[in-house]
Amino acid sequence: MPYRFGTFSIVACDPSDGTCGVAVQSKFISVGSVVPWAEAGVGAVATQAASNPAWGPEGLVLLRQGLSAKDAVRRLVAADPGRDERQLGVVDAHGGAAAHTGSKCMDWAGQVVGDGFTCQGNILFGPAVVQAMARAYESTGGDIADRLLAALVAGQREGGDRRGQQSAALLVSKKGAGYGQSDRWIDVRVDDHVAPIEELRRVFRLYDLTMLNREDPASLQPIAGEVAVGVQHDLHVLGYYTGRLNGTWDAASRTAFDRFVGEHNFENKQTNPDAIWPTVRAYLKERADAEVARRTHTAPIVPDALSRGPGAQPKGGSSSAHRSKKSPASK
Repeated sequence: MPYRFGTFSIVACDPSDGTCGVAVQSKFISVGSVVPWAEAGVGAVATQAASNPAWGPEGLVLLRQGLSAKDAVRRLVAADPGRDERQLGVVDAHGGAAAHTGSKCMDWAGQVVGDGFTCQGNILFGPAVVQAMARAYESTGGDIADRLLAALVAGQREGGDRRGQQSAALLVSKKGAGYGQSDRWIDVRVDDHVAPIEELRRVFRLYDLTMLNREDPASLQPIAGEVAVGVQHDLHVLGYYTGRLNGTWDAASRTAFDRFVGEHNFENKQTNPDAIWPTVRAYLKERADAEVARRTHTAPIVPDALSRGPGAQPKGGSSSAHRSKKSPASK
């Protein structure tokens, strides 16, 4: 008997530019190495349950030859004797979508097929998982990556894989948008983690900050006034800046910020020396807030003592250590 692995996934394509992708989560190690397949301008495939990995490349070949998603699913399923234990989702670059859930897939198993996407899963808590995924994909703003991740989060919120979580992946193919102008725009995976979807979102955020350029140039914020003070404060907390926080963006501030940007691989995001991307600013602030919290936790600030200077005793005369000290004779 073949192994059965519970999995839920969403396959989608954006007909406006041929961008295609898959997001998936499973109680199965390294699900990203098996389930998702995508090719810009062609389509995307998810092969799961008692997965037939050949369905991925073979499905893309059929789509490349001009078959619709429905015809590709029909062809793949008909040719596979193990089809009753397999699950498949296919979307073509024109937005056509189709899915297959074999009759022997473990309950709950099924799919929701929509306009330009299909959500499918097996060994789930129930149909609410794929229904929530579909709603999230249809209602979420942003590009296909944002919508795929939102669908994954929504599916998990409804229970997801009945056996729990282990791995997750996001694969998106976009013509010429990847590293070195390849089509592999986004390929991030979490192979083994107690909360793989949250970890995938964290990894994707860093990937987005350092590798992608998805933000509207109009969203750049000039570094001046309150923005300058905030950026300088955060740099100061992280040890990149020690000057006065006066709301000006002087040479020392620029040097400190350039160092921060360089050390965190944000060069492709930070091309304007007098402005900052909102996502980079948010990342800088979060890092600074985390550092403040760390320092506060490891060395609690006592405002009353600080106001009287180093070595000052608390009000009442003696320190708590002195007050609690007992003489050798006491019991």
